[in-house]
Amino acid sequence: QVQLVESGGGLVQPGGSLRLSCAASGIIVSIVPMGWYRQVPGKERELVAAVNSGGSTNYADSVKGRFTISRDNAKNTVSLQMNSLKPEDTAVYYCNANLYRNHWGQGTQVTVSS
Repeated sequence: QVQLVESGGGLVQPGGSLRLSCAASGIIVSIVPMGWYRQVPGKERELVAAVNSGGSTNYADSVKGRFTISRDNAKNTVSLQMNSLKPEDTAVYYCNANLYRNHWGQGTQVTVSS
């Protein structure tokens, strides 16, 4: 059974930083494609960043140069370091694992506001 548990969300001022973490069980993050998505009310969930089994990463254009996805294989976690946050980054952020089907965490709220 795959379980993904996100943590690290919160309220931050524009220009600030947050680090999201996704603790995985039932899968091995180093061999499964993993990603972070976000969703705001009334809009579709969108890909923010992803890392494949080979370690290659890709990012949404809106976050390139500001966000970094990484894996800690020893802890079996995937993190999203978010810098230079903007109000438009406000959303619920979800961890995703693509193993036979999409698996999702419960989400963590990120609010960027002064």
